[in-house]
Amino acid sequence: MTMLILTIDTATPAVSAGVVRRTPAGEELLAEKVTVDARAHAERLTPNVVAALAEAGLAFDDLDAVVVGCGPGPFTGLRVGMASAAAYGHALDIPVHGVCSLDAIGVDTADTAGHVLVVTDARRREVYWARYRGGVRTDGPAVDSPADVPTADAVAGSRDHIGLFDLPALPPARPTPVGLVRVVPDWDSPPAALKPLYLRRPDAKPAVARNR
Repeated sequence: MTMLILTIDTATPAVSAGVVRRTPAGEELLAEKVTVDARAHAERLTPNVVAALAEAGLAFDDLDAVVVGCGPGPFTGLRVGMASAAAYGHALDIPVHGVCSLDAIGVDTADTAGHVLVVTDARRREVYWARYRGGVRTDGPAVDSPADVPTADAVAGSRDHIGLFDLPALPPARPTPVGLVRVVPDWDSPPAALKPLYLRRPDAKPAVARNR
């Protein structure tokens, strides 16, 4: 069965929207719009979604499903992407599948021999990481300082952080639309509720009520 799928990922500084055609023969990227700006998730996501659909020559009503990266990532970015994905799914009455954003990078390294480390920016001089073999996650996800991350045979992910590891560097640098679609665990069953992978408490703290 052919499916037209909207993909969203805001787990990294890249505000990504894509359209993928999924068939029994595989996945085909129809369009992708990306803005790299860690502070522009809320401002750029909807325009990128609209632009990706326009480039693919599709309307919202043509979509069969939404796939969204659920992190790990910063609280604000994940909230924007997941809330938008849920809203599109509700408005269009189509399923919304949440996936680990690191998995969407790891699956694109499936042809690499040995273990591949995937890292993205966790701020505070730390990285989000997971390890993969043949595109399948074998360890993680977790958040640690680079010195505490398990070793591997190669590294992929954030171009600002892969240099912290003395390993051969691989593409991709961020979750791709096709990667997001490929790691959906089950297309035939109703998707589970969206659950963000924060891995630690958000930086923002609620205001403390003043003593009366």
